[in-house]
Amino acid sequence: MSYDVIIIGGGPSGLMASIAAAESGAKTMLIEKGKKLGTKLAISGGGRCNVTNRLPEDEVIKHIPGNGKFLYSPFSVFNNYDIIDFFEGMGVGLKEEDHGRMFPASNSAKTVVNALINKLDELHVEVRMSTTVRAVHYDENEHIIILNDDSKIHTKSLVIAVGGKAVPHTGSTGDGYEWAKKAGHTVTELYPTEVALTSNEPFIKNKSLQGLSLRDVALTVLNKKSKPIITHQMDMIFTHFGISGPAVLRCSQFVVKELMKGQNEVQMILDVLPDEQEEKLIQSILNSMEENPKKSIKNILKGLIPERLLTYILNKHQVSEEQKAATVSKEIIRTIVHDIKHFSFNVNGSLSLDKAFVTGGGVSIKEVVPNTMQSKIMHGLYFCGEILDIHGYTGGYNITSALVTGRLAGINAALETGNYTGI
Repeated sequence: MSYDVIIIGGGPSGLMASIAAAESGAKTMLIEKGKKLGTKLAISGGGRCNVTNRLPEDEVIKHIPGNGKFLYSPFSVFNNYDIIDFFEGMGVGLKEEDHGRMFPASNSAKTVVNALINKLDELHVEVRMSTTVRAVHYDENEHIIILNDDSKIHTKSLVIAVGGKAVPHTGSTGDGYEWAKKAGHTVTELYPTEVALTSNEPFIKNKSLQGLSLRDVALTVLNKKSKPIITHQMDMIFTHFGISGPAVLRCSQFVVKELMKGQNEVQMILDVLPDEQEEKLIQSILNSMEENPKKSIKNILKGLIPERLLTYILNKHQVSEEQKAATVSKEIIRTIVHDIKHFSFNVNGSLSLDKAFVTGGGVSIKEVVPNTMQSKIMHGLYFCGEILDIHGYTGGYNITSALVTGRLAGINAALETGNYTGI
């Protein structure tokens, strides 16, 4: 059995690659080991599927801190605006939400997945579901895919789109790395990104802040010289093992990379009131204390920050909640406000890669041609999606990378077969 193009993996990049190859005139087969196509798409964006982001190209790439600059070349061929046109051209209405995030107007990921599956049918792509690839043999003229039942399929072009190792219940179990290595490719060290962080701080261990959610705080990662690496202003939550929430997920890859350098712990700074100036805050509190000397310090500070955090900070500085304002020194107020603006703590790790949203590391981008996704090492071999060493923040950025690289891989895989008829 022989095909022009075989795509392994039915996630966002594999679906897009299959459509692009078939539209380009190639006899195309898509192999997926799971029972459903687009499993990761179906759960993305809380089941609503954040298909891409409408921010300008530079902004999108800035939100892909893991080798996002590699995408400048692919974006010159097919970019986030082309993704929007692609879906709307298939009848999937999209709507824009905060920070440029694009969702289907239906609010259902099924709309997106079904449109892609219908397109595969329309283009007569042969889809093999519940089919596991046991091995890939590379040859001079073609490549051979060996399935679990020992059957063999020949192809002129192979697209590996099997994802990374994050969210393994969607089928991303790292199968493609060995096939890449067999072709001579380097797979850079894998690590979790967009992942919750762990801490051994006493307030984590004794659960005094467990379950506390903080809105719109600024979270900063420091390097070993105590210099800021990155700051994200979003929501976060204290958990029984450490910290989580959007700000934490965005900071996580920078923490993990510092830990990979051999550090045991990484310092983080939390600014609970990032839009307030420290000195103005101090003066406002001191004025309130002067006007209400008999009021308890807790009541003076009430409403400034969540009550549980306030209680923790007062206890930390050995201030009784019922202590009268007149008996609290200016120095103590300065220390308390400094803690609100510079709440320092250490993290010592993250949850494992299988608990992460995105895989860091993967097939080295130095060995892939940026504007075609073709291997620089093996003829007729293409990579796309999360198997590549490219990773971004959540918010439609990883799916954008997957769809863009999938599009290029599919078109160029078809082009190499000699049966290209153009899109």
